[in-house]
Amino acid sequence: MTAAEANKWFRVHRRAAEPRLRLVCFPHAGGTAQLFHGWSALLPEDVEVLAVRYPGRQDRLAEACVEDMATLADTIEEALRPWLDRPSALFGHSMGACVAYEVALRLEAHGIVPEHLLVSAHEAPQRAEHVDLHDADDASLITHVRGLGDLHSEAYDIPELRDLLLPALRSDYRLLAGYHPAQPAPVKTPITAYVGQDDRSCALDAVLAWSGLTAPGSFELRPFPGDHFYLVDREAEVVADVAARLAGACMAPAGLPGDDGRTGR
Repeated sequence: MTAAEANKWFRVHRRAAEPRLRLVCFPHAGGTAQLFHGWSALLPEDVEVLAVRYPGRQDRLAEACVEDMATLADTIEEALRPWLDRPSALFGHSMGACVAYEVALRLEAHGIVPEHLLVSAHEAPQRAEHVDLHDADDASLITHVRGLGDLHSEAYDIPELRDLLLPALRSDYRLLAGYHPAQPAPVKTPITAYVGQDDRSCALDAVLAWSGLTAPGSFELRPFPGDHFYLVDREAEVVADVAARLAGACMAPAGLPGDDGRTGR
């Protein structure tokens, strides 16, 4: 992967020339990097935010969506390699929680253990029951998404915007429909699971099942008031909690063996 190909996967929010840590943020199904645009200002200056930019939306609209979890995680892990000269942590919301988990597995396979895996608004992979909506009609798909919470759902009332948004949303649901790891492997990194207390898409016992994917004593559940998109209304509180969990991250670089650091950026 060339430097240009790698860089298009991330929207970078930087406040320090030499960050202590990079927080990689993964959006939800149909979502964009815009979800995390305010996080950098709420985090310590030495934490750099890399918001993942999935293809098939916004300035990558002309590119084909990725409809296979393994392909998506493999590609993002490869794109991350030039950025691994600093410790990293991963935050994923909804579908992004599963993508973040799969990327964490791939990083660990290369000897890189993230400081923290923060999963939001999603049940543990082995317990998740994904709604098979990728072949549903537009009205059913929109009704389902609106039932999760009101995050810019008015865009679906505008035909031109609806036509731009629905292909990526449908593709992401197709990706989730094909993701059924019966026995997912544990990660070495600690896991914190965030959930909205009124999120009807997440059964609490299934969210708690993330605890089986990390070492004993390395899991914590953090509920917040709100629905599936609780992190929008509670952004300052959520980011403060994330910052507290990243405060003790190690100071030493954590590049890949043989990696030259930030080359090609």
